[in-house]
Amino acid sequence: MRRSLLAVVFVAVAGVAGALAYAAWANEREFDRLMAAGDAAVTAERHFQAIEAFSGAVTRKPDSMVAHLKRGSVYLGQGELDAALRDLRRATEIDPSAPRPLELVGDVNIALRRAERAVESYEACVALDDRNARVLYKLGLARYRAGRAAAAIEPLQQAIALDPALGEAHYMLGLVRRDQNQWPAARASLETSVRLSPGSQTASREALAEVYGLEGDHTRSINQLEALAALEPTRPDRLVAVGLAQARAGRTDAAVTTLSRAVERFPDAPQGYAALGKVWLASAQTRGDRVALNKALEALQQAANRSDATSETLAELGRAWLLAGDGQAAERALRQAVSRLPVPPDAYLQLANVTARDGRIQDARDALVKYATLVGDAQPMATVSTRIAEFSIRLGEPALAVRWFDRAIDESGPSAALLVRLAEAAWKAGDLARAHQVVDEGLSAEPNHRALLQLKRRLPPL
Repeated sequence: MRRSLLAVVFVAVAGVAGALAYAAWANEREFDRLMAAGDAAVTAERHFQAIEAFSGAVTRKPDSMVAHLKRGSVYLGQGELDAALRDLRRATEIDPSAPRPLELVGDVNIALRRAERAVESYEACVALDDRNARVLYKLGLARYRAGRAAAAIEPLQQAIALDPALGEAHYMLGLVRRDQNQWPAARASLETSVRLSPGSQTASREALAEVYGLEGDHTRSINQLEALAALEPTRPDRLVAVGLAQARAGRTDAAVTTLSRAVERFPDAPQGYAALGKVWLASAQTRGDRVALNKALEALQQAANRSDATSETLAELGRAWLLAGDGQAAERALRQAVSRLPVPPDAYLQLANVTARDGRIQDARDALVKYATLVGDAQPMATVSTRIAEFSIRLGEPALAVRWFDRAIDESGPSAALLVRLAEAAWKAGDLARAHQVVDEGLSAEPNHRALLQLKRRLPPL
């Protein structure tokens, strides 16, 4: 009896073990089938079927790094970035020693414009495999986009040492050198990138044309832009870029010819008319040429009449009307310009000039303040700050004038004329102590300055 019972138990255990073994074998077999089906679907570019197959594989083996990796790769290729990130992060958790998931996590973060996170992923990948030129290039790219251009140099140089034919690394290194104002080094890297991929590296040619222009080599710059126009003959902006480069090089006649050709070939493209008008306007301003001014107005109006006219085009039209002496038309164009983003700061400056001529001081000051806000510290502001301060005095706001006179002095230095205006503004604002202080500082530098001495006598005692 006892032996029979043991035999029954043995058979039962063996049966269960056999069933489990068979189930595991069947599960593994189905997993392999689903993975193969997913690979075949990827090869055939049937992405939905690939995701279905890999999802089935993940269900069969939730701890499979490869299944998560492959499904995440398909999601990435389809632009489903959140889904891709979930899969790829899970793959890195399952196997932290695998470099490929880390690389793809970096790729997703680059696509999501999370450069710092991409840097972390690529650095972790490089720590596992520092001989992968592609990943080193991506690390340099991520650091550059994160605003760490200097730190991008080392991985880019390492990538080039491992794979000298990696044109993207030469291109990125050229951008870094350009941003560091190392133009000869930038030119060398970008020329190499163009040479390695002569037909496809449009970005390299654009950057190389820019560097040539920065070096003053306008002929080579124009040659690169002409090559781009030949590579992409259906893009009007390529031909426009050639014409504008010719204008910057002082080749006005060639620029007009090129841009006229652009207008003829692409009559529905407003940028051609806008660029042609800009060149004619520059010619009118430098030569005092009324014929050129009329042609500028004609071209700019053609561009400005489009519903998609840019703020810059409308601002150029405003300048042209100003030069033609039509203040009302200039103001209409400039107000349209400042109502569309992005606004060129100079549009506010021109609007201030127009409104100031008509005695609308409030409007003029408001325009100058907006100009100052947009420009910040990027350009000299002493003259504009002084105008804002003087308009504020006329508007009966001396305390505001003090602030703007201070800004003008901070930038241009304490000239006696500005110190007089600042002291007068402080006096009108009721700050007699500040007025005395400013006058005393001015007299310590110029003891015999007549206006300062006169103001000193007029100021009430403290």
